[in-house]
Amino acid sequence: MKKAILMLESGKVYSGFSFGADGEKCGEVVFNTGMVGYQEILTDPSYCGQIVTMTYVHIGNYGINNEDIESFKPFVEGFAVREVSKIVSNWRSKITLQDYLIQNKIVAIEGIDTRSLTKHIREKGAMKGIISTIDFDEKSLIKKIKAFPDIVGRDLVKHVTHNYIMSSPVKIKETPQVPKFKVVVIDCGVKYNILRCLIERSCELTIVPADTNAEKILEFNPDGVVLSNGPGDPQPLTYVIKTVEKLLYKKIPIFGICLGHQILGLACGGKIYKLKFGHHGINHPVKDLSTGKIEITSQNHGFCVKMIEKQPGKWLMDGNEDIEITHINLNDITCEGMKHKKLPVFSLQYHPESAPGPYDSRYLFDVFIKSMKFLK
Repeated sequence: MKKAILMLESGKVYSGFSFGADGEKCGEVVFNTGMVGYQEILTDPSYCGQIVTMTYVHIGNYGINNEDIESFKPFVEGFAVREVSKIVSNWRSKITLQDYLIQNKIVAIEGIDTRSLTKHIREKGAMKGIISTIDFDEKSLIKKIKAFPDIVGRDLVKHVTHNYIMSSPVKIKETPQVPKFKVVVIDCGVKYNILRCLIERSCELTIVPADTNAEKILEFNPDGVVLSNGPGDPQPLTYVIKTVEKLLYKKIPIFGICLGHQILGLACGGKIYKLKFGHHGINHPVKDLSTGKIEITSQNHGFCVKMIEKQPGKWLMDGNEDIEITHINLNDITCEGMKHKKLPVFSLQYHPESAPGPYDSRYLFDVFIKSMKFLK
């Protein structure tokens, strides 16, 4: 077993063993609380720029299959686990997790105390770090970490968006209904399961790069627009924000998901702040303020739309009181969903498509369909 090291910006060091590619990688170190779903996490473009630590102790036991990928390649910068399974047992598995990481040149470390690492991040906040299998000099590593750009202010979307217009790159086993709605998806790092959920609901998709302007999008005469998930800080994405600002008052239904939710907030005059250690996992409780229902949700974000409480239990977006907060996170009372009072526009900070995660929030795709039906 080859030695590996994980060092944090704080100076904290974890020694373990390599189970991925040789080399070294810097990124923001975060923890994910999901017990399963490591394949979807690895291939979620939202994790671009991050080293992901899994809090569950045993990872890799069901291998890697061809069905559960969420993009055309994995995007995590690095991967850290307590113990990787040496045995794979699943009828769909085509390759081991270790071989998959090596093939995709992802540096990974096992054998570290992930409970200690998670506690450290919770106390100190998400921070930059490095995984290395070639350099074990702590002074050298801390220099590399400090020289690495912070996730705040970086445009990571340019690394994950497709650079050409296309129809859906995914297929579903069930025969979809005859398309009834034309939907443009602004690809800031879209997950495949978002596309599947739309196709299953009779949507004909046109997926456009993140830098596509509003005029080009309107040429497709869409019934609705989806602002996809994606990685990092939304504030540098001025080109996407400008596009959304122009689309807002065309009275086209707009559905924002995760990063798309934050972009929508900025386009409407809102404010964004960075969470201490973010929300990463498949077990986050969210309350629907209109019904009182609690949903268990899949989440991956480090930034949040700022909200203000105008009266007990009623929140609005800070910066635009035409935006009503519809969902809140019960762990830390942060914004998880919002809608415009006058326009057919709404968004969610979490992932209604799951993958991985519970199905509690799939109904929100139907809300989007109803908004398009109403205006068609």
